[in-house]
Amino acid sequence: MNDVSLDISPGEFFALLGSSGSGKTTLLMLLAGFDTPTEGRVLMAGTSVSDVPPHRRRIGVVFQNYALFPHMNAADNVAYPLKMRGVGRSEREARVKAALGLVNLTDRWASYPSQLSGGQQQRVALARALVFGPDLLLMDEPLGALDRRLRDQMQQELKRIQGELGITVIYVTHDQSEAMAMANRIGIMAGGRLLQVADPETIYAAPSSHFVARFLGECSILRVTATDGGRGYEIVGARQALPSPEVTPFDIVVRPENVSVHPLPEAASNNAFGVPATIRDITYLGAGWRVTLELSDGQSLLASIVRGDDVAGYLGPGKPVVARWAPASVAVLPAEGSP
Repeated sequence: MNDVSLDISPGEFFALLGSSGSGKTTLLMLLAGFDTPTEGRVLMAGTSVSDVPPHRRRIGVVFQNYALFPHMNAADNVAYPLKMRGVGRSEREARVKAALGLVNLTDRWASYPSQLSGGQQQRVALARALVFGPDLLLMDEPLGALDRRLRDQMQQELKRIQGELGITVIYVTHDQSEAMAMANRIGIMAGGRLLQVADPETIYAAPSSHFVARFLGECSILRVTATDGGRGYEIVGARQALPSPEVTPFDIVVRPENVSVHPLPEAASNNAFGVPATIRDITYLGAGWRVTLELSDGQSLLASIVRGDDVAGYLGPGKPVVARWAPASVAVLPAEGSP
């Protein structure tokens, strides 16, 4: 970790997003108490817990491999944290029943992990982490072993449960769409540093660096020439004003869904902002196409074409087109390599 400072509000669903080795799991282990910070403190409700052992932090943890006891059935697995805390049998049984009901597994209480699907095992692990009423729930890639359909279902379930309980969740993932779909805020990590923290819409539309822009979804980062003292820019002869002046030099970030593609004959008669390009590659995605364009200066630009778009019938490698995007859809970053 390198000078990570993070403040998470009660009841927040916070996602730590980063590739393998970025430091997100290390940060989670520090919060859980499995690792000890060499500098700084871990605070819960304003009180330092840096020297408090994991079992006394009132933190529930769900791991990717679930870590269920194979010789215990679902109910016994869920009851284990309560038994370790000395909770009486009658109260223990009531809490286990409520926790299994919360994850819709009441009818599988007697099943052993080997008799449960991956999704059901994940639900048991979640019930076990919640059964003692933790103040904070830590989740480390909990859906990574599930297939896409089941993962989507479990995302909805986790959001439902978190909303019902109002519990604070810190969720570690490398899946960008998962973080975007579930979190109130996202923290992007790389090299042990926290690069940007913001809500999903802000972090997607206004990334703080080239790394964040490339990491969170597809984008095109284009070299441009600043004009009018940073109030606009020029790219391969086309000029566009910016909503507010920018410090020069700068690059622009354009997301594929914000790029419209027009056949050259049609666009030639229109004086609106347009960047001449050539179609280089087309990838069919079911709901539409991802199109790779090459600008005359050799830069690449991605565009998303949806079904029903008039240009869809014109698509073809080598065809000349004009690409357009609105000034408000552009994110501006200091030019790559500039001081």
